[in-house]
Order: sequence, then C-alpha cells, then structure tokens
Amino acid sequence: MKQSIHSLLEKMSWLGHDGFRIDAGKTIYFDPYQITTDLPADIIFITHDHYDHCSPADIQKIQKIDTIIVTSSESAQSLDGDIRIVKPGDRLHLDSISVEAVPSYNINKQFHPRTAAMLGFVITVDGVRVYHAGDTDLIPEMKAIKADIALLPVSGTYVMTAEEAVEAALAINPAVAVPMHYASIIGSAQDAERFARLLSGKIDVHLLPKE
Repeated sequence: MKQSIHSLLEKMSWLGHDGFRIDAGKTIYFDPYQITTDLPADIIFITHDHYDHCSPADIQKIQKIDTIIVTSSESAQSLDGDIRIVKPGDRLHLDSISVEAVPSYNINKQFHPRTAAMLGFVITVDGVRVYHAGDTDLIPEMKAIKADIALLPVSGTYVMTAEEAVEAALAINPAVAVPMHYASIIGSAQDAERFARLLSGKIDVHLLPKE
C-alpha cells in the first residue's frame, strides 16, 4: 500500500489554494481556481459555492462534453453539464472511482455554517483513499474518516489554523498529509511549513509545489 500511496502522490498536482489535479487513468480535479492548465477533466469535485472554489470560468477551461461535476445543490446553480448533486453522507461510484461526500464546516466562525451542507470528499483512486477536506474547521466527524492521503487547509481565518490542522491530521491518521488553502487569498508558505514541522516524526507531510 505504501508504494501505491507514493505512486498516487506522484500523479497529484497542487494548483494553488484548494485546487488539485490527479492524473490516474482519469483526470480528476478538486476546486479549480485561477488555474493555468487546460488539461481536460473527466471528473471535477467542487466543495462549495464560494467564488474561490466554485469558479465557472476555471471549470470551463477544463470541462468536456462528458465531464462529470460532483458538487452541492448550491454550487450546481451556477454550473452546466453532467452534474451530480450530493450532500454529506452520500456515496456514488464513477466507473472505477468511489466517492464519499463528507461534512465540511466551521465551528468557531460563520463563513461555512454546518447548515449549508458544504462538502469534503473521500475518493478512492487506484486503491488509495484521498480526503479533500474543503473549507473546514477541526470537526468531530474527522475521527471517522479513513484516508491514506489527507488534503487539509492550514491558513486560519476562514478554515483551520496550522495547529488545528495538526490535530485534524492526528485524528485522521493518514499515511500522508498535504497542506492546502495558503499562499492565495489568505495564508502563507509559513503556515504550511509550520504544519509540517509540528507533524514531524508523527505523520509524513508533503508540501506539493504549485503547478
């Protein structure tokens, strides 16, 4: 399994902010925002309807006729195409990719209220479980999440601080944690570096370079 995780990490690109692409048979995107790539998408996951996560202009750069978009009902209102609407707790299969929609919300701020049913995702690709947390705080539901790779926000203000993200990583206990939600709009490389330093010797942290 460790080799599979390492192999999938090599197929993963950080696009800045909360944006990622996985090139593993299918081309999978999470929250593309201000992207420079136009590599066509097979599947796009959108965590919620805020402009820096649900960006129709960026989605149009990579959307094909048969691209599947998985998102919330709120985000779907500004998008077109093959849209699969999900809410926390839902599961679906997209060919070889299994998808679990999980909660993502704030507990000590009001930017992402729990009642809005915003999303995180756990997807299984090549036998590896990847958790994209979305814009979230440290929430109780994380203790039940099983993931090999966890993509966690670290900037604070709208999401977890680096210190809170460390607690989240320890609760989830993935093989690898990857910081996100920094160096764009809010947060800096120092947040990601602090996250990595605090987890040193506990969980392997990969700071992916921005594509």
